[in-house]
Amino acid sequence: MTPFERRHIGPGASEQQDMLAAVGVDALSTLIDRTIPAQIRLNRELRIDPALSEQAYLDHINALGAKNKVNKSFIGLGYHETIVPSVILRNVLENPGWYTAYTPYQAEIAQGRLEALLNFQTMVIELTGMTIANASLLDEATAAAEALIMFYNSRSRSDVQAGRNKFFVDQNTLPQSIDVMKGRALNLGIEFVVGDAATFVADASYFGVFVQYPNAKGHIQDWSAAIANWKAAGVQVAVGADLLSLVLLKSPGSMGADVVMGSAQRFGVPMGYGGPHAAFFATKEDYKRNLPGRIIGVSKDADDNQALRMALQTREQHIKRDKATSNICTAQALLAVMASMYAVYHGPDGLRAIANHVHTLAKDAATSLANAGIEVVSTQFFDTIHLRGIDSNSIRPKAEAAGLNFHYLSETELTLSFGEPHTHQDLLAILQVFGVTPAKGTTAIAAELQRSEPVLSHPVFNSYHSESRMMRYLKRLENKDLSLVHSMIPLGSCTMKLNAASEMMAVTNPQFANMHPFAPLDQAVGYHEMFAELAKDLCEATGFAAVSLQPNSGAQGEYAGLMVIKAYHESRGDFQRKKMIIPSSAHGTNPASAVMAGFEVVVTGCDENGNIDIEELRKVATELKDVLAGIMVTYPSTHGVYEEGIIEITSIIHDNGGQVYMDGANMNAQVGLTNPGNIGADVCHLNLHKTFAIPHGGGGPGMGPIGVAAHLAPFLPSNPLIKTGGESPIHAISAAPYGSALILTISYAYIKMLGAEGLRRSTELAILNANYIAARLKGHYDILYTGANGTVAHEMILDCRDFKKTADVEVADMAKRLIDFGFHAPTVSFPVAGTLMIEPTESEDKEELDRFCDAMIKIREEIREIENGHADKSNNLLKNAPHTADCIINKNWTYPYAPQEAAYPLPYLLEAKYWAPVRRVDNAYGDRNLVCSCPSVESYAHIQ
Repeated sequence: MTPFERRHIGPGASEQQDMLAAVGVDALSTLIDRTIPAQIRLNRELRIDPALSEQAYLDHINALGAKNKVNKSFIGLGYHETIVPSVILRNVLENPGWYTAYTPYQAEIAQGRLEALLNFQTMVIELTGMTIANASLLDEATAAAEALIMFYNSRSRSDVQAGRNKFFVDQNTLPQSIDVMKGRALNLGIEFVVGDAATFVADASYFGVFVQYPNAKGHIQDWSAAIANWKAAGVQVAVGADLLSLVLLKSPGSMGADVVMGSAQRFGVPMGYGGPHAAFFATKEDYKRNLPGRIIGVSKDADDNQALRMALQTREQHIKRDKATSNICTAQALLAVMASMYAVYHGPDGLRAIANHVHTLAKDAATSLANAGIEVVSTQFFDTIHLRGIDSNSIRPKAEAAGLNFHYLSETELTLSFGEPHTHQDLLAILQVFGVTPAKGTTAIAAELQRSEPVLSHPVFNSYHSESRMMRYLKRLENKDLSLVHSMIPLGSCTMKLNAASEMMAVTNPQFANMHPFAPLDQAVGYHEMFAELAKDLCEATGFAAVSLQPNSGAQGEYAGLMVIKAYHESRGDFQRKKMIIPSSAHGTNPASAVMAGFEVVVTGCDENGNIDIEELRKVATELKDVLAGIMVTYPSTHGVYEEGIIEITSIIHDNGGQVYMDGANMNAQVGLTNPGNIGADVCHLNLHKTFAIPHGGGGPGMGPIGVAAHLAPFLPSNPLIKTGGESPIHAISAAPYGSALILTISYAYIKMLGAEGLRRSTELAILNANYIAARLKGHYDILYTGANGTVAHEMILDCRDFKKTADVEVADMAKRLIDFGFHAPTVSFPVAGTLMIEPTESEDKEELDRFCDAMIKIREEIREIENGHADKSNNLLKNAPHTADCIINKNWTYPYAPQEAAYPLPYLLEAKYWAPVRRVDNAYGDRNLVCSCPSVESYAHIQ
């Protein structure tokens, strides 16, 4: 076992032997043989380099970073140099208390990050002038595409009948946003028109318009009159905005926009060669049921104290499936927290100073260059100036020799975009390249474009400006939440494994963090060496011929894989292949992604053992053979079982002209033991934030690269500014060529420090840990599905459905009671209602697994007390959970059990106790009384 492997894998050798004995096998190899069907076994070691020690890896990644040349960036295009306040860098970005938390489905143990995300929404609402905002999207380009789709789905019945089917995009929109939107539009049969919005006149054939403010060349204008005319014609209007500019500029909301979206990157989040960054998306109350992504709302708990939660969750793909508003499964929570805290720390005065600083550099540059006879195209701008009539071929080598990157539009045009870290010395260096002398400029923001509304008036943005106060505010929020720093997070299908500190080191290395995604390729040599090596290793792990690293979430990976399948069929003239088979057990994003890619979903069932019903599948596939596009299948299944018939399933699809899309959610049970290519898949997305150790960040970031068989490689996605992908690429999936490139260093580190043997052993231990839990819980809970030899894969489903009949206990009650034991709940009611799905990962040692099992067994005993009539069905430890310190200390205790039973049900809690900050949150109240911005200070006192 290598040094890092000992750190990453929880159980030591002696613990493994004890666990194997509990499972009833003599060796780990025996367990694996019983669990994974022989016909799909890899039966060889992965061809991946031997493991590096942690120090050897750190030396290696630093050497790679040194190959990147990080010039001062004036490229713009939605990515800007920024300064990450050290208090946020140290206390959020580098803090596992923030980055190892899960998406806040369990609101009671997520109040800290929910408050931070509510701050983000409030910041966005105030700056954009809108009334409702979500808690982030993946990037600016996909947010633009979400606006397009939301408008399309919001058309009235009469508009649909009249064929209102055209969407207009201003030609000076960010090019990456245009490309992503165009790809989405084509799938849905939307006519996509690009032109000059300044002269565009809408007619009854258009349902939407998109403009950029400031636009890609920096120009700003008042869109109020145009928006009024478009809306009079029944057209919905989206504005792509720069968040920092809105501190000084008239808000798009005040101009009449229906949606305002963009990137919050320049609010203290490094460029990272493309990401991750939090996009923002704000709209009007009318669209709240169609708004994509998470919405954080204000509600109350069981004691009528204010509490936060994710609101309107019935919009989501896990519930609505193919009828969902979006396929978005995660967001960019960690980056949204950083951006919100940037606003909290600087406050309105600080942000105004930063915005004025940026504008001053731009206007001084414009005046200096104009005085020298260089044409400055627009006289109205915020941070970006557009120069025409220059010689790019002469300017570029001088600029790059001086360590400066500009955006070159043509041989005679370029733009310069300024950011927070840029200084007067940087301005002088730019002017020296052009051979001009400096001059002071006057404001380039016309009076009618200057902001009159207040900025960030809520107390949270006006209270924490000293580092001491900010540090304590961040710690106070962090302390409210439960993350991997407290205990294992046993969420099935989520793979909450260790995010090792050494894996995270490159994320804050300036040589990686400060690179612009559209910098010249010869300046990003270290990045591209890492991409090539990572892609090679992921191809080996999946058994595929090629990989695209672009998709920046699992849902984006699904969409990308489906689009590649679609492009393949269309390249063969098979435009009629539109039917996508999706088993009923599939992940909820599967049908949502299929619809978004332009496919029609056909659902097939499962047998009594939870496996895909092969005979039903064969019948359906045969009937659809002329129109079959493919199947979306998860392996091992979402039921926690290696289905014996998987090769027969893939053969049925291929025999009928379809392609096999494998959902990579459960890849942690494959690496080194089998792979999608071996099983017969044609494409698979990989959740790097699951299998390959990128932390979940409290709801993002994630990465979802896709691996494909050789015949699909030509269709891998590209980018309009940096060529990537295949010879016949689909449109861009994400804004940046390599998605959230910065966090790819984490998965690269994971593979390099584990090596081939460590990767395989991680998979084996994930299987052992799951089977050990199954063995410990045997006799207390029934395992819903097992494999042919009675084992489970890397996760299992506990059948809790009878507890509703015998004790009136729901799985939600069990989830809340686990909080009192210091644990995040397993996955609740997915994929089967009334069940709990548990996935321990390989990173948890036997002591932690036993602690969790003890908690689950104790909860079963508490349920038995209700079944036996010894505890009341409606007033008991489970129904009243979780129990807060306030409830224990201050409440007039009237419950028919002791406070000690509520708070300290097992001895280990006396040593380390996590206290939930709120009682059970009232979900219905929060949806009936939707509030998605920070409430007034007075409202914190009590909710009636």
